[in-house]
Amino acid sequence: MTDLPPPEEDWTAEAAEYVLRLLPPDEEAAFEAEMAQNPALRDQVAGWLRHFEGLNAGFAETAPRPAIKGALFTRLFGDETPRRVSFWDRAGLWRGISLAALALAAVMTTLWLWPAERSGPGYVSEIAAEDGSLRLFAVYDPAQGGLRISRIAGTAPAGRVLELWAISGDAAPVSLGVLPETPSALLPLPDSYRSAAELFFAITDEPPGGAPGGTATGEIRATGEVHDL
Repeated sequence: MTDLPPPEEDWTAEAAEYVLRLLPPDEEAAFEAEMAQNPALRDQVAGWLRHFEGLNAGFAETAPRPAIKGALFTRLFGDETPRRVSFWDRAGLWRGISLAALALAAVMTTLWLWPAERSGPGYVSEIAAEDGSLRLFAVYDPAQGGLRISRIAGTAPAGRVLELWAISGDAAPVSLGVLPETPSALLPLPDSYRSAAELFFAITDEPPGGAPGGTATGEIRATGEVHDL
């Protein structure tokens, strides 16, 4: 009798519950451990995030009172016992980020910032067009010194490419590279852009190969502020 390989475990329900934060702490930890080594599961989580994006239309952005921020910091970081703090806890709920955007950024960071002990501070940015036709998340990964990009919606116009730019303070925009057509990518990040201070991102459409001479020539398609983790 030929031995058959064991059937692949179906994580569909758990992936949806993870996105909605319905898993008990021990099951969530086990799920994240599996997700760290299972690319298909990461894709499944990303799919559920896109599915639940439609719920965002029913929620207005709101900023909780400053007292809530203080209480949250005390609860999360007041304990001196070393422990893993996931991005769900770090995300800064007081920033007024929309519910769905916060959830998406949170899971992206959970997927990418492995191992749990990071080598330095990170940041996250939602880079989006005003009409939502183009939308990406960028997460600085200190462990690899790069910028993790996940494209949620949108493509380049026909015959054009999308190029990502970093703007620090009053300095001229600097290209971080042409964005690949894949849903996710890791872009090298110069040392000067590894801090969220006065940093801003923009995306333009450019001719194939990128902006000639390193100067943006196309239309600005999306912009995004940067927030510390």
